Amino acid sequence: MPDLLLELRSEEIPARMQRKAAGDLKKLVTDALVDAGLTYEGAREYWTPRRLTLDIRGLTARSADLREEIKGPSTKAPEQAIAGFLRKAGLADISEAQVATDPKKGDFYVAIVSKAGRAAEEIISDVMPGIIRSFPWPKSMRSGFASMPKGSSYGGIEGKGSESLRWVRPLQSIICTFGSEHDETKVIPFEIDGITAGNVTYGHRFHAPDAITVRRFDDYVASLEKAKVMLDADRRKDMILHDARDLAFASGLDLVEDEGLLEEVSGLVEWPHVLMGTFEKDYLEIPAEIIRLTIKTNQKCFVTRPQGAEEGLSNHFILISNIDAKDGGKEIIHGNGKVVRARLSDAKHFWTRDQGDLPDLGTLADSAKKFNLDLKKPLDQRMAKLDALNVTFHAKLGTQGERVTRIRALAKELAPIVGADPILVDRAAVLAKADLRTEAVGEFPELQGLMGRRYAGLQGENESVAIAIEDHYKPQGPSDRVPKDKVAITVALADKLDTLVGFWAIDEKPTGSKDPYALRRAALGVVRILLERNVRLPLLATTKDADLLSFFHDRLKVYLRDMGARHDIIDAVLTPETDDLLLVARRAEALTSFISSDDGLNLLAGTKRATQLLAAEEKKGTVVAEGVAEELLKLDAEKALWTAIKAASSEAAEASGKEDFQSAMAALSKLRAPVDKFFEDVLVNDEDTAIRANRLALLKAIREATGTVADFSKISG
Repeated sequence: MPDLLLELRSEEIPARMQRKAAGDLKKLVTDALVDAGLTYEGAREYWTPRRLTLDIRGLTARSADLREEIKGPSTKAPEQAIAGFLRKAGLADISEAQVATDPKKGDFYVAIVSKAGRAAEEIISDVMPGIIRSFPWPKSMRSGFASMPKGSSYGGIEGKGSESLRWVRPLQSIICTFGSEHDETKVIPFEIDGITAGNVTYGHRFHAPDAITVRRFDDYVASLEKAKVMLDADRRKDMILHDARDLAFASGLDLVEDEGLLEEVSGLVEWPHVLMGTFEKDYLEIPAEIIRLTIKTNQKCFVTRPQGAEEGLSNHFILISNIDAKDGGKEIIHGNGKVVRARLSDAKHFWTRDQGDLPDLGTLADSAKKFNLDLKKPLDQRMAKLDALNVTFHAKLGTQGERVTRIRALAKELAPIVGADPILVDRAAVLAKADLRTEAVGEFPELQGLMGRRYAGLQGENESVAIAIEDHYKPQGPSDRVPKDKVAITVALADKLDTLVGFWAIDEKPTGSKDPYALRRAALGVVRILLERNVRLPLLATTKDADLLSFFHDRLKVYLRDMGARHDIIDAVLTPETDDLLLVARRAEALTSFISSDDGLNLLAGTKRATQLLAAEEKKGTVVAEGVAEELLKLDAEKALWTAIKAASSEAAEASGKEDFQSAMAALSKLRAPVDKFFEDVLVNDEDTAIRANRLALLKAIREATGTVADFSKISG
């Protein structure tokens, strides 16, 4: 069976777009081929900074012939219905249709539509231009003659205006070859925007700029390798990582690994070479986080630290070159070093300036008084400045200063719930956003919180306050760490709850995949803090918004499912009004463990039949007594059940009150035998309406008793 090789070569594709673009190409092409009736054995995508490549193996050479029967209207149908049928079936006249008979409905028309299969080359030629023209780049640009305004010309070729191709960077050539392993491959020469697909590509821009003619994937890879292009991005990543580790180790250093940076630099080079540069040791006085971000952001370089050290950095950095330089990389190292030193000089300036006084302290007195700030301290000055400037948080939610006031008030309410020192909580809440006015955070927004902690330490703040300034943003995702310090927990909750309550109040809620204010992340952060730090917080009383409580429930379900909880167990313990998420999690954990035991199976079997029968009767409108009347209990089995319900309810309630849900369920599981006996000996739907209502009240009592732990009717099995 033949294979398909496709390459789209362009100017440099931004590194952050490459992996997804290659995956999109694979999906778009394979989906289109399958939709057209072809099958394939396997497909793999590749990418470099200048090309997207797709290798499809075992593609069928031709789509199958199709024969389709299209059922039409009755032969007595009006002309309008028949005309619609003809259009649908692609028939010119009703005489081309056949007549079939249905014993009940009579005669009706049937169209037999046959479609001959198509050659794979024809299908590929048809689908590829559309895929390329509509490719889902996050950002794209027009280029070439076709991009010129209509009526203009260059070299005698007139521009086509809006008809030109949009591509992430100017598309330069296309390879499209098709053929089996042992036969000569064919070029499928479709054309787009003046570029005709062929069998020619180009290697490394500097080391091997000559044209390369290819036939199929294997010789394509080998030819590119000779032309200093390593096609496999994961291989480039692996080479960069191991060479960087080895180079650092040879100098008595450890590489500070960074997966995001590794992914990025592997997308910047086609033929990676790992080199080491240095900068003056004086710059190590700057916090390591600033050095690392400065070098990473500006030069896409890795930092190193002394071997075995867990903190601190060395003055050596690792850079990745796309050129195998004749001088061993000396000029490249020198050039990168100059830029690194210049950037670190700027960073040192920011670091020093942030520790000094602001020039306009006299204008900050009112803000200082409002937040009880000490203008002798640099971080306090920055908070006063943040407030005095009326920096907007959101047009409908006020300024950053107003937001800090809200967080401060909410943190005061939360402090006793968390068990945090209220004085430290207040100080942390006041300073939490102060570093937004520092020059370091202005240059590197990723450092907000972390720089605040650094500056808080320098001005002698309590350690819990400093920790809270950094950690109040956390967790920022499912894998981020959760604050441990109680002051940090309190301020983190206040920060996230203020965000959620505020955006709910102005009706800016997430819709579908859109969540511009990261409200799902904020809600998940609250859920993780409550559950992982054992905080009992009544969310409805705190937020005063039932719809927001439902949003928290959605995040809780996602979190618990990720932790391995079954969806039916979550549904069994979570009711719309439940606002103690920690209690829900504990119930779910206990129930998960319990239902796999013999007692658990007894509890399920003993209660589900009762609750399902009761629900069915309630749905029919059958009268159910308000409570069980002992004088109406006629049979031994129903008397025994009532006695068992009272005993189990009392025991379960006592255990639930202690949050010992395992014991509560064990108590309720004792109902299995009396429930079974009840259904063997007792007819619930007695002719006497009072007795029937009383027996249904017995079942209602079972549901109420078990409902203190979970809704067992929702558990499958």
